[in-house]
Amino acid sequence: MQVMASTTSREALRHLRTPVRPVVDAADISIPDGYVVEAIVAGFSFPTGMGFADDGTLFILEGGSTWPTRPYLPARILQLSTSGELTALAVEELGGPRGVAWKDGSLYVSIKGGYFTQVVRYELPSGRRTVLVDKLPNGGWHEPGGPIFGPHDGLLYFAQGSVSQNGVVLPQGFTVDLAKHPRAHDVPGQDVTLTGNNVWSRNPLAPYPYLIETGPFKAFGERAKQGEVVRGHLWCNTCVMRSEPDGSRPELLAWGVRNPYGMAFNEGGELYVSDNDMEEKGERAVADDPDRIWHIKNASQPHGSVRTPDWFGFPDICADGLPAWHEKHRPQKGKAAEPLIENPPPWAGPAAYLEEPHSCMTKMDFCRSDAFGHSGELFACEWGTLAPLNTPDPRALTRGFKVMRVNVATGTGEPFMHNRTPGPASAHPGNGGMERPVDCKFSPDGRSLYVLDFGVAKVTNAYMIAYGHTGVLWRITRR
Repeated sequence: MQVMASTTSREALRHLRTPVRPVVDAADISIPDGYVVEAIVAGFSFPTGMGFADDGTLFILEGGSTWPTRPYLPARILQLSTSGELTALAVEELGGPRGVAWKDGSLYVSIKGGYFTQVVRYELPSGRRTVLVDKLPNGGWHEPGGPIFGPHDGLLYFAQGSVSQNGVVLPQGFTVDLAKHPRAHDVPGQDVTLTGNNVWSRNPLAPYPYLIETGPFKAFGERAKQGEVVRGHLWCNTCVMRSEPDGSRPELLAWGVRNPYGMAFNEGGELYVSDNDMEEKGERAVADDPDRIWHIKNASQPHGSVRTPDWFGFPDICADGLPAWHEKHRPQKGKAAEPLIENPPPWAGPAAYLEEPHSCMTKMDFCRSDAFGHSGELFACEWGTLAPLNTPDPRALTRGFKVMRVNVATGTGEPFMHNRTPGPASAHPGNGGMERPVDCKFSPDGRSLYVLDFGVAKVTNAYMIAYGHTGVLWRITRR
């Protein structure tokens, strides 16, 4: 299906008919000397991920109105040919596509929607759609990660974030997901014993102000009991998993990863996963939990040999290894956290890389090309803060909104692509730089880095809303 698109001039991009993003101008973006950045496509609606075919065809996902948006728009899988033709390959009705990978003439796509995340395969050119995975517990706050393929074993790797924001299903999630999925809850990857600490909150389902208790790994309004054992499941959330390309022989590698949206292998076959901090708001608030990148060491084990998955701390341990109730993490806003799991599994940290809280690390890719430079380093998108909605800390207001270059061996990083003025471009009238980078991928020849910009998402103390037709695809090349 053809998508209405036309070529335009750089000057025309300074006079767009989208009031919230009237200007797109690469001159407002800062990149290192020796590189050039340009806008390739403008006007996407809520783009969430992308992936290349071997011939350079680029597949781009539009997430659709699976969160508060204006206007309502469908979730689509788009195809950008090497000649520049843009077509719609498919429309997803269940929910929003989030990640895409190409292998042997087929597309593999993760889909968020309903009580369970799916991983589906589209055979091309027929478009035949097959569901490979449909048991990942979802229906809540966070995203699926992947799919990606292991460079050496050829296996399918995928992930799923938490239903809850901070370990307990609370009313903040009702406006986005839980009104549609009231029975959704987190599922552990191992047996856990509960402390019995429940969280009191308002009940948005009641006709008048009414308080209700909710426990961890429970649907909203269900209490936990001290000493209660919640059984672990292969099909859990906060998980990183793998399987054969057809979805068979699933294996749990790790759990306790709050939002494993970004997944990337280096040339040595080591798997790294991005993750977002817990939020400083609500009835179980946690302050100054760093964003992070985890090294999933079990991915290096032979398929089928992982008997015990690694646990990366959610919902009780922050990325710095400290408990969520530690003095360092006591909130200025909201009620301080209490322990939820009694005698938890060993923590699998430390993180390969720690970033400032509320940077919102998303998708990423390793550079494998000397032609581009920085071969072996990880390029990671930071979608940008949701402050002041999820923290009162004024320092968080401009965090993120950039692409980082990370050395996972040393745990250090520095900005590679960012606006010349802090924050999203729309915060500065007349600025045409980036809004919220959500994905970055190197072209098959390794000479260009493509950066997918989600577009405008405005945040207030009370809500967040995203705007359609404001997403942009950028390309960075070396001179």
